[in-house]
Amino acid sequence: MDARIGFSDSNEISNGSSICCVTTNAETLSSEPSAPPDVSALRRLSENLDSLFDSPGSDYYADAKIIVTGSSSSNGREIPVHRCILASRSPFFKNVFATSAKEIRGVAEFELKELAKEHEVGVDAVVTVLAYLYSGKVRPLPKAVCVCVDEDCQHVACRPVVDFMVEVLYASSTFQISELVALYQRQLLDILEKAAVDDILLVLSVANMCGKACERLLARCIESIVKSDADTITLDKSLPQDIVKQIVDSRKELSLDKLESNSVPDKHVKRIHRALDSDDVELVRMLLKEGHTTLDDAFALHYAVAYCDAKTTTELLDLGIADVNHRNQRGYTVLHISAMRKEPKIIVSLLTKGARPSDLTLDGRNALQISKRLTKAMVYDKPPEEGKASPKDRLCIEILEQAERRDPLLGEAALSLAMAGDDLRMKLLYLENRVGLAKLLFPMEAKVAMDIAQVDGTSEFPLGIKSKNLGYAQRTTVDLNEAPFRIQEEHLTRMKALSRTVELGKRFFPRCSGVLNKIMDADDISELAYLGSSNPEERLLKKQRYMELQEVLRQAFNEDKEEFEKSAMSSSASSTSLGVARSNGKLTIKK
Repeated sequence: MDARIGFSDSNEISNGSSICCVTTNAETLSSEPSAPPDVSALRRLSENLDSLFDSPGSDYYADAKIIVTGSSSSNGREIPVHRCILASRSPFFKNVFATSAKEIRGVAEFELKELAKEHEVGVDAVVTVLAYLYSGKVRPLPKAVCVCVDEDCQHVACRPVVDFMVEVLYASSTFQISELVALYQRQLLDILEKAAVDDILLVLSVANMCGKACERLLARCIESIVKSDADTITLDKSLPQDIVKQIVDSRKELSLDKLESNSVPDKHVKRIHRALDSDDVELVRMLLKEGHTTLDDAFALHYAVAYCDAKTTTELLDLGIADVNHRNQRGYTVLHISAMRKEPKIIVSLLTKGARPSDLTLDGRNALQISKRLTKAMVYDKPPEEGKASPKDRLCIEILEQAERRDPLLGEAALSLAMAGDDLRMKLLYLENRVGLAKLLFPMEAKVAMDIAQVDGTSEFPLGIKSKNLGYAQRTTVDLNEAPFRIQEEHLTRMKALSRTVELGKRFFPRCSGVLNKIMDADDISELAYLGSSNPEERLLKKQRYMELQEVLRQAFNEDKEEFEKSAMSSSASSTSLGVARSNGKLTIKK
């Protein structure tokens, strides 16, 4: 049986009727004995060219590379290609290759972002399009990038599927591959009714970029949005103004503009939104004093979470006059919007201000489910690498999962902190070391917690040797190694910020806190030897090295302690500590 799926549509393809084949098993096709000789020859040619594109050593024969820049959720890649093949299959590439290009050792390099400028295209979508140009066969949707994290999802129209399809559609349109544009336009039309409104806005935007080739898809998307609850602010931020006007006019004709979600904000609300666009929270405060509207009536917090940076959102939250669980015209709370935005810092800020993770949208989704539907399973399932920033998608899910598991109150600092004893200096040393180590091992998680706790606004306590020639006026930080040590306001401020950082880490990033606990609360620092992936021999060598380092640090600590005690008795100048402290007999190292 012929496993090909053929289609033709002369209305959608500019050069008359065209046929392409969709197949998942080339061997099945090539094994059919009844195929005419010319068909068999074409199949072998297709298989050979496909093998040339996919084979590990294909870069040896390639004379060009298409460079795809990585994103927060995917890695970049250099794709080796053959200019003669692409030029023969695509008028776009024929024109591009006719111009001069940067060459390294005879290999021309082309940045994808320079070839496809209007919409970001990922590696998997580019590979799918290029593989079609080589083999003439359309590959099935790659499961690795078309499956979301939500286990209850059918993965038919979730965001990863829509993202991949529109990327292939846009790349095919840009590279002037009309038959591939027609195929993916048809596939998007098939899933449009099952897609979320915000995903339809994405499809509409890309269909508009593709021009006449996607007129049917564009018309269907506009029809869907006209009847949807998408508000005018969302439309203004997502679509070109001519499309927005078309949607608004259609709603008026159908008398749908009377719905609350479709109403146009008044001038007072618009002024607040413009102030937020300028990151001017003080102007927002002044506008509120005029008494024409409130933050809740203007849905200002929803607007800031959706379109402003995290700093502006935090400042707006700190005003303390907005309901963090307020719903907008579409039934979304601010936490729902932040889950769509995929910004960990904003999510943590809202949760610490009392946002409820259990609140549901009108269609029965909570913030965690929204976040899962937006995230590719391959991004979430990829093991985290210590010392490298975690993808924001994964962080958002981890934060919301932790928020659903419990509803803790931020109280005392970490239990581990209590082990430092009552000595303020020891507690500060412990906190500085723990937060410093977190910055090295888990940079993204540490940044989120530190930003929320406003650590940057406090003075860091250096634990290293200080030059005796450095005058006090030149110092930019406070030194804990001064003796005698006296508690000051900056000490308390710093300690409060660091304690809150540790608490936030334990609350929202328990995986990271568990690793830090093993290191900070271990009887020796040999636990560090087990971080990362290594074989038993390497771990043994690491452990031996850390044990040697531990002994050196013990001696340094004892010497420093003696000098500190002598200095304290004589009220002399500060000692020159090496930045090592012991809390209840446990060694702590400043990283």
